[in-house]
Amino acid sequence: MKAVAIDAHGGLEQIRLRTDWPEPSAGPGQAVVEVKACGLNYLDIFVLHGMPGLPVEMPRIPGGDIAGVVHSVGAGVSGDWVGRRVLIDPHIKHGGALGEHGNGGLCERIAVDAGNLIHLPDAVTFEQAASLPIAYGTAYRMMITRGHLQAGELVLILGASGGVGTGCVQIAKNLKARVIACASSAEKLRRLQELGADHVIDYTKEDFSKRAWEISGKKGVDVLVNYTGGDTWVPSLRTLARHGRLLTCGATAGFDPKTDIRYIWRREVNIIGANGWTRQDLEALLVEVERGSIKPIIDKVFPLAESREAMRVMEDREVFGKIIIRP
Repeated sequence: MKAVAIDAHGGLEQIRLRTDWPEPSAGPGQAVVEVKACGLNYLDIFVLHGMPGLPVEMPRIPGGDIAGVVHSVGAGVSGDWVGRRVLIDPHIKHGGALGEHGNGGLCERIAVDAGNLIHLPDAVTFEQAASLPIAYGTAYRMMITRGHLQAGELVLILGASGGVGTGCVQIAKNLKARVIACASSAEKLRRLQELGADHVIDYTKEDFSKRAWEISGKKGVDVLVNYTGGDTWVPSLRTLARHGRLLTCGATAGFDPKTDIRYIWRREVNIIGANGWTRQDLEALLVEVERGSIKPIIDKVFPLAESREAMRVMEDREVFGKIIIRP
């Protein structure tokens, strides 16, 4: 079977196309899915480089967002699943996600627990479905389940041009919130405005905190989405209004930033974490995509053999929305 695997922690040179990967078989309670599309996430970059305190067994097939067709099932699984279009919930029962603590979808076929299969409506394409779980699922949980974003609130989204970010913009606009979207180029900002962003900020050219403070009428934003961390953390705290909410689901720029707790107590702000997604979040998202109220933004689609280049594009942030691999 063909598969793309990371041989060891390191750079892009560790990513290799294999033609001799063992063919999966469905054990009890499992199903084998023929992969039709697999979405990449920045999590795959973390797996490539390695994260302190989070060991990953190598070699590892990356890619947690998987859509395809059920090929076969094991004992205890209804044969009705065979031939059905599915989205796979990447969550692993003992913790972690496919592509990190278990092999992911950059391969022709994958064996997964049948409980992770979610029926894929005919109106949702494989590519759209493979855009959803880790990025849009996380965005949905962060904005709605945990963040309780309300109509009319002013929300600032850092890193708005990525998979999580474009999901946050669409979710916020569906809720009739006002959106300030931050990105790093004029082209990305233009596309964010097309998605519905009310205001845009090029954070490479101006202080997003000062500009957002001006946009808010010097009152601050009600909600701020920050999954970058690093040197954006304190400016984010400064940007919040009284009783504002800072939502976080990651730390792509550093997990141990300097902080300034004065803003936390003086403005009585809330810092709210969101750790991934739930099956219910994914099912709700599929309904939204089927209705057309959420349209996953797919920037580029690569064949399996070009997975290394796809990872480079993502690592260099040459992307607006999602990158999909089609085995």
